[in-house]
Amino acid sequence: MACSSFVKLNAAASSWIAGQHSVNQRHGSAARFPCRRVSVIRAGSYTDELIKTAKSIASPGRGILAIDESNATCGKRLASIGLDNTETNRQAYRQLLLTTPGLGDYISGSILFEETLYQSTTDGKKFVDCLRDENIVPGIKVDKGLVPLPGSNNESWCQGLDGLGSRSAEYYKQGARFAKWRTVVSIPCGPSALAVKEAAWGLARYAAISQDNGLVPIVEPEILLDGDHPIERTLEVAERVWAEVFYYLAENNVTFEGILLKPSMVTPGAEHKEKASPDTIAKYTLTMLKRRVPPAVPGIMFLSGGQSEVEATLNLNSMNQSQNPWHVSFSYARALQNTVLKTWQGRPENIEAAQKSLLVRAKANSLAQLGKYSAEGESEEAKKGMFVKGYTY
Repeated sequence: MACSSFVKLNAAASSWIAGQHSVNQRHGSAARFPCRRVSVIRAGSYTDELIKTAKSIASPGRGILAIDESNATCGKRLASIGLDNTETNRQAYRQLLLTTPGLGDYISGSILFEETLYQSTTDGKKFVDCLRDENIVPGIKVDKGLVPLPGSNNESWCQGLDGLGSRSAEYYKQGARFAKWRTVVSIPCGPSALAVKEAAWGLARYAAISQDNGLVPIVEPEILLDGDHPIERTLEVAERVWAEVFYYLAENNVTFEGILLKPSMVTPGAEHKEKASPDTIAKYTLTMLKRRVPPAVPGIMFLSGGQSEVEATLNLNSMNQSQNPWHVSFSYARALQNTVLKTWQGRPENIEAAQKSLLVRAKANSLAQLGKYSAEGESEEAKKGMFVKGYTY
């Protein structure tokens, strides 16, 4: 994209964000941001590549396979089928996933943990090359996890900005072309203004650093399912969080055309007495997105957040029953892997069956992205919820 046209796009986006933040202030957010002109944004050296990568990931009928669990979390998954948490076992499981024939028909990107980015198959083929051969973009988890946020209401903040620039440059050399940074917001804990601001600022700094090093940033402020609040409360918090996030993205001169979002769906708290239907969840979620997300953003890649495999797919399908300003798709971990893991059981003779089960789930979500999914014939295992209170990734 030419520099002049890019500047015009970002000036328009900045004006849109200023208006959105003004609306948020009128609805009760602290009025601490002075109204002023946003500085002109210059195109960076990676701008064209970032936009091309984001569009590739946000391609029709495809979404993201998230396998970026930390070694500790991956160990819990392996323990559920009786396997020890060793590098050999982690490699074997991720090899099963990343060498599934035909995966690229439904998956456009895969988020990897740092260990996996540098690993190869037992035959010596790099995992990043396995992905490229299927036209899948390799991605990398770059945050360093959650720690307690001093001065907050028992809330967390995400660490990892120190050294992020040099790490991102190395990840790019290794073949990664997008990044992920997950922070969380807890409704039962408030959320406090401090926690929301910290989440938004951290995501914006990460996004700017990622783009400066050629990586498309996935922006993920996960609003946790924990709590017994109604769906209206989730909508209120989500609007507040995303207004803050986009304000700081604009402040940090982030190119909106070169990012992807990974939001939570707007649902009632997991412990709320009434469950919402897929149509209701779609209505509230799309309402929030249309109020807060500029159409310049190419893709919305939802997290599953502990929903069952079928729930996550049904809700995505409902959101694609009408046209949206952005590609509305998935970036699922547990909602793609649960049945796969239980089918595999760590046994070599089960690899083919496990890979077939991955394709079943990937295809189901591909159809949901196109608004053509039906839950008819889904297994009982796929209908089981996976919510874990206080879940750590």
